[in-house]
Amino acid sequence: MQTKWASLQVTDYLPHDIGQGQTALTRVITGKATAVVTFAPRPEFGKAWASLEPDVDGLRILGTADPMVLRSPGVTWNIVSDGSQQAAHAEVDPSNGPIVLELRLGTDDLSEHPWDEVERRRASEAYWKDWADGLDLPPLKRDLMKRSALTLRGLVHAESGSIMAAATTSLPEDIGGVRNWDYRYCWLRDAALTAAALVDVGSTAEAENYLSWIHGVLESVSGPERLHPLYTIWGLGLPPEAVIDELPGYAGSRPVRVGNAANQQVQLDVFGPIVELVSALAHARKAKGSENGLSDDDWELVRAMVEAVERRWFEPDHGIWEIRDNPRHHVYSKVMGWITVDRAIGLAETFGRTTEPGWASLRNTIREEVLANGWNEEVQSFTAAYDGTDLDAATLFIGLSGLIDPADPRFAATVTATEAELRSGSTVYRYRHDDGLPGGEGGFHLCAAWLVEAYLLVGQRAEAEALFAQLVSAAGPTGLLSEEYDPIAERSLGNHPQAYSHLGLLRCARLLSAEPA
Repeated sequence: MQTKWASLQVTDYLPHDIGQGQTALTRVITGKATAVVTFAPRPEFGKAWASLEPDVDGLRILGTADPMVLRSPGVTWNIVSDGSQQAAHAEVDPSNGPIVLELRLGTDDLSEHPWDEVERRRASEAYWKDWADGLDLPPLKRDLMKRSALTLRGLVHAESGSIMAAATTSLPEDIGGVRNWDYRYCWLRDAALTAAALVDVGSTAEAENYLSWIHGVLESVSGPERLHPLYTIWGLGLPPEAVIDELPGYAGSRPVRVGNAANQQVQLDVFGPIVELVSALAHARKAKGSENGLSDDDWELVRAMVEAVERRWFEPDHGIWEIRDNPRHHVYSKVMGWITVDRAIGLAETFGRTTEPGWASLRNTIREEVLANGWNEEVQSFTAAYDGTDLDAATLFIGLSGLIDPADPRFAATVTATEAELRSGSTVYRYRHDDGLPGGEGGFHLCAAWLVEAYLLVGQRAEAEALFAQLVSAAGPTGLLSEEYDPIAERSLGNHPQAYSHLGLLRCARLLSAEPA
């Protein structure tokens, strides 16, 4: 990443030649103007008191749980204290050569790296460039699609195979509000959707590694139906959700949270995206000439997901949006249960596997219940849940999934109702009903992407193209999308960048790049 001024340029990058369990950030300052650098580490979200110790080649940060150093050869630091925390200041002049700062986490080594900075930067750039050059990206807005793919790849934790929903916590869904959540974990659903998006652009390694991670997580539970919605990147349970009172929050939006109480919710939609990922990966392997597109391990995973649906699909749950209120019979969760079984049957037919006798009947039972209880004559739409008239953008999946023929007038009516009730200009809200939390939120980029796809399914291509153009505009010059968008203030909201938003953008570009039917 580069930040430029008239006479100064700052380049940041993450080198890829570091040891396991370590992280490093390199900052290179070039130009003709002097600059003041302030280094003020605040480990443990500012709760731990850290002291700075000068060294001939930089600074050592003492008092942290893990070792941390700043290599800064040739820089003279002035260390000051405000009585509780220390900071270091330095004036640097890059006119005589680049100023190189290396923040190294997980090590106390301040020695010079065997490669010079230019070589390390070149290797770091090649890591990403070589990967991106091998992708099959949609031709529509190709550069933006590359940025989206790189963003999704950046959320992959290579060492474990897990995939984060976002790399941030507590960026508010409403400025000054309390809807501030920690997304630095691996949601089974989000990660499966991310991995599937990467499979779609031609990169399968992330899906392979994520499915291996899922197998490991399954070993920690008594049955597949007991999977939690999310885990740490290492596949462990989350600590209790906590509030960090010492931090004021972004733009005064408190509380700042660590952990996520959604970990304890019932979310019965998670099985569908996992089976869809297995299906996407199996077909990708087959397309590449693999003799065994569907491995035994992956088929066993599919069977486990169907088993989970068999045991729990009829229960109410908290749904995809993790509503902190009483469980309901969410239509989206039921549709995902149907997808689990439907895609499993499809995989069996394609790859010569044997299904259980009750699978076809289960698929039909779920479908019939959704059609009977999900449709509401009063609002002329499929609704968020069986017990109300409120709408939910996720209900569009009744047509996006194939549970109902997109030509069915009930789906077209649902698209019309969703547009009228939930769309606001360039964005689409998840829902409008009271969810038990104070304050508001923005529209969701992912929901807008779903509406783009729904428009295409009902033959409204012009509307799909217009909404996609607005999505592209929201990405701005960085090409990055947050979770949500405020159409009034025209500003990003929520954690940033968000996997959901970018996988939705890629999906829209792929569909719009196809020839109209």
